[in-house]
Amino acid sequence: MNTIASLDFTPAVGDLPLTDLQRSLLHTARQLGRDKFAPRAPQWDESASFPLANYSDLREAGILKMCVPVRYGGLGADYASYMMTSAEIGRYCGATALTLNMHICSTMWTGVLSDGIDMNDAQRGEHHARRELHFARIVNQGALYAQPFSEGTAAAAGRAPFGTSAQKSVQGGVSGWVINGKKIWASLSGAADYYGILCTEDIAGQAPNPKDTLYIAVPATSPGLAISGDWNPMGMRGTVSRNLTFKDVFVPDDEQLMPRGVYYRAAQTWPAMFFTLAPTYLGIANAAYDFTVQYLRGEVAGEPPVKRRMYPTKQIAVAQMRIQLENMKSIFSRAIAEARPNPSKDERLRLYAAHYSVMEGANDIARLAIRTCGGQSMMKHLPLERLYRDSRCGALMLPWTAELILDRMGRETLYESGERDD
Repeated sequence: MNTIASLDFTPAVGDLPLTDLQRSLLHTARQLGRDKFAPRAPQWDESASFPLANYSDLREAGILKMCVPVRYGGLGADYASYMMTSAEIGRYCGATALTLNMHICSTMWTGVLSDGIDMNDAQRGEHHARRELHFARIVNQGALYAQPFSEGTAAAAGRAPFGTSAQKSVQGGVSGWVINGKKIWASLSGAADYYGILCTEDIAGQAPNPKDTLYIAVPATSPGLAISGDWNPMGMRGTVSRNLTFKDVFVPDDEQLMPRGVYYRAAQTWPAMFFTLAPTYLGIANAAYDFTVQYLRGEVAGEPPVKRRMYPTKQIAVAQMRIQLENMKSIFSRAIAEARPNPSKDERLRLYAAHYSVMEGANDIARLAIRTCGGQSMMKHLPLERLYRDSRCGALMLPWTAELILDRMGRETLYESGERDD
């Protein structure tokens, strides 16, 4: 990407020291977001359709391969670089940022995060060979990966084995897996080229166990894979998160995104891997604040240039919004700077606090924005009512809903590992 000496805007994450790559990624995200994603956002929301045009732009700009390591042809962006870029995209189209997360995680989990997970030599060799296949699809073919997680059970929260199963099989002389089950809220359904499925290995004579979780890519064209269900939600409508059903779907061994047993270790080792939904909502919070300032200054494009900034009640509300937004940016920025394998207890609790603060704070800022801008802001030709609806969805996102975060924080604060009450 082009080297950018300095940015002429303040990123959604705030003023931070940036690398050359981070400046280039943020510059690209800003250009795409302002010029293309924001003008298109109403149509994806209105029709509940996937933002395919946005993905053509992301593919052309190299964003789909941003977290693929350089030696595989990618941009080599690290965790923090992705989180900054995602927040900037979320500032202009929440559905695009949220769905991009599913694709990028498929590269980040198998790339930089996997490099920090303990594997034996055989597992490491297997992983390097297989991720070369998956990365080549993205770099050379522009392939889009999804990451269906939810099943309507405790599995997505890490409290039970996944109901979707994978059984070892050999078909036509090819070793692989037969997958059966169902995923709900499957973002990018119908748009992805590959679905990275989390499923439980079906081992004869053994009860399902979360430690036997497999992470396997299922090609969208696989016989036995079906998409079903309506999609008419309150917000994040452009994600098109319909149901996926797997009926005796066979995939070769090479479709594994991680070797056997490695995903479970990843989930225990890298808690920040589940923080990657948050930047979308930090972006939305920025967008709600930006709109409020423009509206009160009479600078919203297409609207009468009527100023409302002279009223003390409006000034106080904007101040409250800015204070909350600055707090969110600060804890978010610290959390992404600290993200690493096996974080300390304080780092882990701070990560939880950052997630909760962003997910609940985004909706709170959108709420304040609507109250401050008044009745006109509810009109659908303006973005604020969409931002409000999109912002409410963050606290509901598995595996870290707002309720689960509070539960984790309280329990892990009061109990050390292995402690229990008699």
